[in-house]
Amino acid sequence: MSRAKLSEGSVVLNLQHLKGWTLSDCKQFIERELAFKDFRAAWAFMNKVAEKAEALDHHPNWSNVYNRVHISLTTHDSGGLSELDFALAHHIDDLLDNQNSNN
Repeated sequence: MSRAKLSEGSVVLNLQHLKGWTLSDCKQFIERELAFKDFRAAWAFMNKVAEKAEALDHHPNWSNVYNRVHISLTTHDSGGLSELDFALAHHIDDLLDNQNSNN
């Protein structure tokens, strides 16, 4: 997967295939805000994302307050969004879909 910065058109096209993600005002990040049942569920989800992030060697900017997780993705070394950001975002969406289907 490429770390090269995507064109604005490619970003818009890729964003259309994600669920609940938005493009930041500066157009350098894609972001998503998530809410879970409680802190334990939020932390468990973050651990699952961390495993994929390590495998991709591509790590999110994120924060956690109780049951809420804010995720912001960008490729710092390219100065914008790359294929890696969208791959990790799709993985996050898949984790959420699997979690919701198991509840």
